[in-house]
Amino acid sequence: MTDVVDHGRELVRCEAVAKTYGRGSAAVVAVHAASCAVAAEDRIAVTGPSGSGKSTLLHLLAGLDHPTAGTISWPGLDGAPTERPAAVGFVFQGISLLPPLDVLENVALPLLLAGTEPAEARERAEEALAAVDIAELRGQLPEELSGGQAQRVAVARVLAARPRLILADEPTGQLDAAHRDQVVAVLVEAARQLGAGLVVATHDPLVAGRLDRQWRMRDGRLHTDDVVAASAGTGAQPC
Repeated sequence: MTDVVDHGRELVRCEAVAKTYGRGSAAVVAVHAASCAVAAEDRIAVTGPSGSGKSTLLHLLAGLDHPTAGTISWPGLDGAPTERPAAVGFVFQGISLLPPLDVLENVALPLLLAGTEPAEARERAEEALAAVDIAELRGQLPEELSGGQAQRVAVARVLAARPRLILADEPTGQLDAAHRDQVVAVLVEAARQLGAGLVVATHDPLVAGRLDRQWRMRDGRLHTDDVVAASAGTGAQPC
């Protein structure tokens, strides 16, 4: 399962990244000039109140959204450094399962779309479902799941793809304490085995405390002790 990468190399890097929604008097700045980087050994919690910009920051790091200003690159992942690579796994905050597919099919689908052989895709999907303790639900449809069960399926879908950068947006928001701890432990262990970076947006201090470092978002501004390396020629400073 292990897919080791160079732990000294940044997987994703943001330089003075901003995101604004709307125009004129209706414009809302979700993220203000954030500069940061994530390497393979990083286990980072992004904390802050609802509406502080945590989700927007993760979407930008994943390449799911484009910045209004600044630049994002993925120097430590395969593909062009300024194009979103396939090696990014994202656990969404809301339910993101396809209703017509059962649990196993939902987890295996991204693998099949990426060209994985059906037998291997099924095996990896089964392995990921077992890791989050819901293998017995493999034949259930999304409408038959609780919110917490659906969220664990979403985590399994990301783990089955074996990404090198794992981004999770409030992955434990719908889970009870026991399953919350299990999911966080699974994410951390998966990141270790894969040599992957891990960034988790959370409002839960217990979840944040399980990770090595904490960044804070408030009013769209990222506060971190990190310094984006001056040797790259940007002169970027801590946010």
